[in-house]
Amino acid sequence: MQVKIEPSWQHVLQDEFSKPYFQQLISFVKQEYDTQEVYPPGRQIFNAFDKCPFDQVRVVILGQDPYHGPGQANGLAFSVADGIRTPPSLLNIFKEIESDMGQPIPRSGNLERWARQGVLLLNATLTVRAHQAGSHQKKGWEEFTDAVIQKVSDGKEHVVFLLWGAYAQKKGLIINDKKHLVLKAAHPSPFAADKGFFGTRPFSKANAYLKLQGLPEVEW
Repeated sequence: MQVKIEPSWQHVLQDEFSKPYFQQLISFVKQEYDTQEVYPPGRQIFNAFDKCPFDQVRVVILGQDPYHGPGQANGLAFSVADGIRTPPSLLNIFKEIESDMGQPIPRSGNLERWARQGVLLLNATLTVRAHQAGSHQKKGWEEFTDAVIQKVSDGKEHVVFLLWGAYAQKKGLIINDKKHLVLKAAHPSPFAADKGFFGTRPFSKANAYLKLQGLPEVEW
């Protein structure tokens, strides 16, 4: 199956695209886009990959579902399109960057600037029905994104994985922490951020590790 995705990922994931579960997933997703309001826009389903080629990945941030409100999701975990109000979890991420790195909170919640620096902003599920959180879970996306994590873990070295919350940490169990840095913390949502996200300094820790490996730091 030919999937419209950035060429380096096309090569890395080609075997996955031909598996029966993925073909069933694509049939389901096409049907949903034809009959329902689904986010993100179809051209942005693989935006996380298109903006961050495989050979450039140096940080992975795991999310769960795309935002399900109008105009929010842009295919990057935690990110929103330009002009959209910054959601609470992302605002808490920005607050931690302000505390950790001394940087002012940006006006835009569009994280394409991170993706272009090698930060893979990967949601476990890449699509969702409007106003129905979790509506595309257990349809095959999780199997696909597990394969993505496995490919990065096996095929690269010295990648920083930021796993926030129990869901991301469980999904990250397949990561080889002998050759990568895995940083775990509470989820940045308003319900959990003050229970182990604020003050964990993941951004400066990630940069310190990258610098130690002779890799460029991320401008958070």
